[in-house]
Amino acid sequence: MPAPRWWEALNPPIYLVSVLPGLGVPVLADQVIEKPFGLLLATIAVVLVQHAINLFNDAADWRLGADVEKFSSWVRVHQDRPEVAARHGALSLLAGGLLGLGVLAWQQQLWILWIALPMVGIGYLYNAGARPLSYTHLGEWVTGICYGPGVFGCLWLVAGLPPGAGMLAGSIAFASLAMALLLSHQPPQVETDRRAGKQSFAVRYGVARTEGTARLLFGVFLVAVAAVLLPDTSLTVAGVTLAVAGLLAARVASGTLNPKLILGNASLFTLVGLAFPLVLR
Repeated sequence: MPAPRWWEALNPPIYLVSVLPGLGVPVLADQVIEKPFGLLLATIAVVLVQHAINLFNDAADWRLGADVEKFSSWVRVHQDRPEVAARHGALSLLAGGLLGLGVLAWQQQLWILWIALPMVGIGYLYNAGARPLSYTHLGEWVTGICYGPGVFGCLWLVAGLPPGAGMLAGSIAFASLAMALLLSHQPPQVETDRRAGKQSFAVRYGVARTEGTARLLFGVFLVAVAAVLLPDTSLTVAGVTLAVAGLLAARVASGTLNPKLILGNASLFTLVGLAFPLVLR
């Protein structure tokens, strides 16, 4: 099998799971963002950390026997050497960590490290060791915690916003979205995951339940975002928002489940919130 090009392994659309929480902050905020540049830089830092975790995940799966047939694995880009992929991941983690630390120091928000560092540590353990968390029944929960309260919650605080209903709703929304995305990856990998001893949701509960749960979690994402947007909107905008939410829910419910279906529709709904900033408030 020929080695993939680096851009084939990169798969840029998958990084929307890190970008969308950054876009979700102004969508769910009930006030002007005080520190938009800090929010932008922190979102880039999150993307770099996600890139590191993707590399660690490919390296761990290669060592443990899962996803060895995956053409776009970063291990294949690095000539079937998982240790090189892991070093690549470590560099990306270092870059993301330093950028994030720089933003917090610049904005005098180093106290956010008390929240961010445990999340980064959990994210690292997701793929580290002889029995990574991704190979246990905790994998889905770790994903939700890291992207919900972890990524969205920290970005909310970096933007200079106080804790409140928007932060809670966004944490629920993006935790649900991240878990839906994770589950959407699993059905094609059930057999290789089972052989490798990976206790993914699909291995434990089957493909049908996995797909149904992913669609349900996408619905939770829509409801959580809409619950913040709708109370302060006009009837016209509320109607448009509900119509778009219903259309996207129907697309995900009836479409063939895959990561692009989840991320594409989540992106459209987030853009709806960004498209009417003056009307929605």
